[in-house]
Amino acid sequence: MNDKLIYFLEITGLNWFVPLAKIAGGEPAGFQFQQLVKMIGLPLIAMLAFLFFWHFGAAKVDTSLGQLPGPVQVWEQVKVLNEEHQAERQRETDFYQRQEQRNANKLAKNPDAEIKVRDFNGRPTFIDQIWTSLFTVFVGFLLASLIAIPIGIVSGLSQNLYNAINPLIQIFKPVSPLAWLPIVTMVVSAVYVSADPMFSKSFITSAITVMLCSLWPTLINTAVGVSSIDRDLLNVGKVLRLGYFTTVWKIVVPSSIPMIFTGLRISLGIGWMVLIAAEMLAQNPGLGKFVWDEFQNGSSNSLSRIMVAVLAIGLIGFALDRIMLTLQKFFSYDKTANIR
Repeated sequence: MNDKLIYFLEITGLNWFVPLAKIAGGEPAGFQFQQLVKMIGLPLIAMLAFLFFWHFGAAKVDTSLGQLPGPVQVWEQVKVLNEEHQAERQRETDFYQRQEQRNANKLAKNPDAEIKVRDFNGRPTFIDQIWTSLFTVFVGFLLASLIAIPIGIVSGLSQNLYNAINPLIQIFKPVSPLAWLPIVTMVVSAVYVSADPMFSKSFITSAITVMLCSLWPTLINTAVGVSSIDRDLLNVGKVLRLGYFTTVWKIVVPSSIPMIFTGLRISLGIGWMVLIAAEMLAQNPGLGKFVWDEFQNGSSNSLSRIMVAVLAIGLIGFALDRIMLTLQKFFSYDKTANIR
């Protein structure tokens, strides 16, 4: 049971709890406490040092909007943003209750009466915008992966194809999202025309921009991983007379999973970073738009609210990387590999 718990903690990236699990399993406490200090104590000291320098450094910086906010002011805005979210959800609940009651009274007077059901059109809160950004980056990252992984596998197996597309990869890989965004905006406006669109144009624009900027690391790493496979493994597939797709599924993909996931982790990080800039310009109601609106607002609390968004972006990026690391460990055939 203890071994299963340790395996679960390691595969989910919660390594700092492993010493506690080992102590609970009866292992010597001295060495495990040393490991615990290394895993938790040192990062905690670094975090406290960062908060210390932030608190005293911010007090010495004055901007056009006032003093640079420290940790205390930022935490106050975290509570304010949460209260705003709860208040908005309560307004939404009250709206639907009033609508339901109004329609019920109308039907009681006239069973054949035509009732109208309207959606709540309140402004998105900070937490709503977080979910919008996560959904947008997920769509863009998924599209990038669906394009990059197959092309990477095929080009990794064919040196001629890789030589053909490599110049295109090197040309488009460094292009900034700020350069892609006007082009994507014009194309989406021309192509995505509908009287009742399923998604807003700003969402489509942001997702495609994320896709265009984040597919290259996955494509390159997949191609490198596939081209680095031991040729003996491919020869075994030929001896067994495996078909092309069977060879890819049974030999190529399992052997190149570490490099594929390395590319996916880099792509997801780039996609999350690109998304903020894309949302600022496309005005997709996510974290990027929240930062831009607060900057334009220019109130005394704007800097604190922007800092909340900055920290949220960083923490979410860290969580996304941990999720990808967990998936990499789960799908990797070598469970003993040290993956960081």
